[in-house]
Amino acid sequence: MKWVGKSVSKIDGVAIATGKPLYTEDLTVPGTLVVKLLRSPHAFARITAIDTDAAKALPGVECVLTHQDVPQVRYSNAGQSFPEPSPYDRLILDPIVRYVGDEVAIVAAVDEKTALAALDLIKVEYEVFEPVLDLSIAIDHPSVVHPETDLHCNFPIGLEQQRNIASSHTVEIGDLTAELAQCDVVVEESYKTQAQAQAMMETFRSFTYLDQAGRLVVISSTQIPFHVRRQLARALQIPATRIRVIKPRIGGGFGAKQSGVSEVYPAIVTLKTGKPAKVVYERKETFIASNSRHATEFKVRMGASRDGIIRVIDIVGLSDTGAYGEHAPTVFAVIGDKTMPLYNKTKAIRYQGHAVYTNKLPGGALRGYGATQGTFVQESTVNKLAAALGIDPIELRLKNLIRETETALYYKGKKLGSSSLHRCIETGKTMIGWDAKFPRIEQGNKVRGVGMAVTMQGSGIANIDTASAEIRLNDDGFYTVLVGSTDMGTGSDTILLQMAADVLAADMDQFIIHAADTDVSPFDPGSYASSTTYVTGMAVKKAAEELRRKILEQAASVLQVPADQLELAGEQCIDPASGKTVSVASIAAAAVVGPDHRQLSAYATFGSPVSPPPFVAGFAEVEVDKETGKVTLLDFVAVVDCGTVINPALARVQTEGGIVQGIGMALYEEVQYDKKGNLQSNSFMTYKIPGRGDVGNVRVAFEESYEPTGPFGAKSVGEVVINTPAPAIVAAIYNAVGVQVTDLPVTPEKVFLGMQAQKQEG
Repeated sequence: MKWVGKSVSKIDGVAIATGKPLYTEDLTVPGTLVVKLLRSPHAFARITAIDTDAAKALPGVECVLTHQDVPQVRYSNAGQSFPEPSPYDRLILDPIVRYVGDEVAIVAAVDEKTALAALDLIKVEYEVFEPVLDLSIAIDHPSVVHPETDLHCNFPIGLEQQRNIASSHTVEIGDLTAELAQCDVVVEESYKTQAQAQAMMETFRSFTYLDQAGRLVVISSTQIPFHVRRQLARALQIPATRIRVIKPRIGGGFGAKQSGVSEVYPAIVTLKTGKPAKVVYERKETFIASNSRHATEFKVRMGASRDGIIRVIDIVGLSDTGAYGEHAPTVFAVIGDKTMPLYNKTKAIRYQGHAVYTNKLPGGALRGYGATQGTFVQESTVNKLAAALGIDPIELRLKNLIRETETALYYKGKKLGSSSLHRCIETGKTMIGWDAKFPRIEQGNKVRGVGMAVTMQGSGIANIDTASAEIRLNDDGFYTVLVGSTDMGTGSDTILLQMAADVLAADMDQFIIHAADTDVSPFDPGSYASSTTYVTGMAVKKAAEELRRKILEQAASVLQVPADQLELAGEQCIDPASGKTVSVASIAAAAVVGPDHRQLSAYATFGSPVSPPPFVAGFAEVEVDKETGKVTLLDFVAVVDCGTVINPALARVQTEGGIVQGIGMALYEEVQYDKKGNLQSNSFMTYKIPGRGDVGNVRVAFEESYEPTGPFGAKSVGEVVINTPAPAIVAAIYNAVGVQVTDLPVTPEKVFLGMQAQKQEG
């Protein structure tokens, strides 16, 4: 293969580096109204009166909208394929506000200064309620976050709104009690994982206008243009055919933009006024009024025989979905689905719990999408079990982890198609120098320790998400690739062209790619669920194969030879037997000339009955200061199985970026509230993300497998890489000083107090 497997530079890399791409705000036109949102100062309250007269009278104000001026149809912001599993529990504007930052009113004015001044003129009276701010007491709390009677679900998800339960989930296989009784060693632990902000550089922003046909055009920084169209159609009560959504270059998302956060507000202004409108979230708004990773609490039991065979895994807990239930059922399900199948020698498993409503920022999608939380609680317990058994944690895993062609209780007989996880572990063990460093090396007041963890994820959503692709041979002999996926800076457009170019035996500069315009692009679920390389990639590969067949058939009619005798080689179709050739350019030109010809193109759709998991083995080396509890990450090694590596350079930077975000979750990042529900970490001054000096030495290696259902044997890589840092770092700290931190993030205070408690117990 000429392109697949090669570290091709991103097709837009130079343009991005030189500031040439156009982002959402760059596409606005003169006369665009500026939209600003009045937000609730209370965590939970009912609007009893709202006076907008003074704001409306301010010169330059075009419109002011309250809950009395917008459709009263509930919908979900979650961007997932229909039927959407999340509850329809939102209104554009609601008389009840459910967290500090919830939308109260929409103002549109000729400029930002006027819009902000108008916000100050709106007078609102509230009936304030007691907020629910702790997920552990949310169920059956006297305050019901969603008392409305028109909340809707597309199918049963275990919603019990009067109990503040957004969704429920249970998977139980085998006799837990009987199997635990047969275990020689049983360990138990409770864990907490914090809410984490996506912290992408480009905040939320959307621009809307009416085209010449009166259709609503929405240009937005989104990961999910097709889902946004569906959300807007429901929320605004207009046909989806009257809406066009365009995704330009976007400045990062990490899952935050898998929810339709900002689009509806300028859209309703444009419908009301007929004028173009834009909304650009400030950084504070992005922190307080969008979404974050779901905070969780779990209790885990794990039992094993004396020889280290894990027989039982039992995980029960809660997830904090915040004020609205977008992504609540799916994130909670993934916590178990993408972790428990790893250990397949089990005789009994249980994964059970609820996603609960609270009066906090809504939970949403963030890289890892639940598997990150699940990996932390399960892998931390595996490390604890290894210590209780007196077995090296690497040895324990090698005994118990699922292998290629094996199944697991969770898989219900389906076999794992590909895995090099055991090789990943062996490679990582060598790279980190495990045998020489485990468990610790004393260096006076500093102690170094090593720890490890493994993880899995998925590649697309099995039996649900499908993507389509179209490839056209243009009249000049060049190709146009049409897809609906969203390149968020990952280089997915480059990877898709690498696949198409290899199939069509062409150079990559013979292709252009057009992505994410709901009027032009074929359907794609969007960039989430680690789906682009696997799902969209296979659609592109299939379309390219079909177009290749059509080109050769056309060449066969010109050369008067059987099509299966021809080869496509770059710009020529060749008959090896006779040496005759015909150029692709001439075929392309002829295809659009005359009444009996038509442009050659191919269209393909792909959805998979499986979601093949990528794997990572992660290894951390830390240094702990025994006098202060400060933890310094010295080295992190990740060895990745993502199937065939389509583009090693892009896969490497994806892995490095995910590791840094995982380190942030482990050591630095936390969405924090005060006692009234005000979000305290609402800027990069108060929300700490790791810088280059905080992450130590990050090293990445790949151990390829071959996934038979994936394009060229590929699986996903985007999400799985965030999952191992937290449990590996926590394990390294434990191996260094004997303190196991069970609530993230790890802080010097937690480590120091743990060491002090050890001294008192000793």
